This record gives sequence, C-alpha cells and structure tokens, in this order.
Amino acid sequence: MSSLVKEIGSDDFEGIIAQGITLVDFWAPWCGPCKMQVPILEELAAGIKGKVKIAKVNVDEASDIAGQFGIQAIPTLLLFKEGSEVRRFIGLQTKETLIDAIGVNI
Repeated sequence: MSSLVKEIGSDDFEGIIAQGITLVDFWAPWCGPCKMQVPILEELAAGIKGKVKIAKVNVDEASDIAGQFGIQAIPTLLLFKEGSEVRRFIGLQTKETLIDAIGVNI
C-alpha cells in the first residue's frame, strides 16, 4: 500500500475525517474485491495529490468503527466532508465513480 493511502484505526479515525474531504475504505485482508480496490485507490490518491485524504480501515482490527457506521459488506467506501458522511459505496468501485463523487479535478 502506498503512503498516499493511510491505514487508520480506532485511535485516529475521528481526527482524520474531521476536516476536509476524506474517502475511507472499509476492508479486510481476506476479501478478494477489497484487494482489487487497492490499486484503484492508490491511482486515485496519486491523481488528487493531497486535495482529498484517502484512508483504509481494516474491519477485523477496528470492528468498533465498522459497527459505528453499520458496515455489513466489504469493501464499503464512505465519503466524509468535514466529519460527516455524505456518500456510501458498497462493493468494488471504479476510479471514475469515485472521482465523480468526490468532485475534485484530477
């Protein structure tokens, strides 16, 4: 995983999503579609160059956060603006879908 996509957990989740736009990928290492999502997120992160934070939450290690947001299927991606969830994507997403949702020019 690139340094552009940050792995976060229970300790830093709220602080990461609190300001700006953050896309959070809820995933697990044993999930096939989650593995397919990784290169898409890395490409997206490289293209947006810091305009949007992209983070990953391992649902096995941070089940409290997954429960807080009612994550029942993975991958699930949540888009936050200033700490509030504004969009939810369930299942593997294309780069184009995520770009459109984020609304940032690449």
